[in-house]
Amino acid sequence: MNRIPTAPLLLGLAGLIPFVWGAATYLNGGLQAWGASHLGPRFVGPYVQLFYGSVILSFMSGVLWGFATKTSGSRAATGYALSVLPALWAFFMTGGGPVSAGMNLIFGFAGLLILDAAFSAWGLTPQWWMRLRMLLTVIVIACLSVGVFL
Repeated sequence: MNRIPTAPLLLGLAGLIPFVWGAATYLNGGLQAWGASHLGPRFVGPYVQLFYGSVILSFMSGVLWGFATKTSGSRAATGYALSVLPALWAFFMTGGGPVSAGMNLIFGFAGLLILDAAFSAWGLTPQWWMRLRMLLTVIVIACLSVGVFL
């Protein structure tokens, strides 16, 4: 079964809202002003993306840890070690201003996709996992790129 189940697909797409919102408020001054006045300045532009991106990389570390529990021996040890990398990356690499933090999050999400592929190749993920992760990662990187490259 390669079809992404409805619940993970909808929840994954809903999880993109802060990234898309951040890009939209970066590109539209009126929307940014409205968001800043109604939600607060930390919930617009790159600021919401950077904070939320760090949270999601940490969350994904937990997901990978869960996949590592499905194996044993040296592969499990490798899986556990690799699973903490996204959270550590978010912790150490998202300071220094919005452009460098955004670029580091782009690298973090690209690296996470590589880890997803490894866990998938090891047979630890659902068959549809890479389809979902590719879709979500492309959108996340596109949204983060707005604050980094524009």
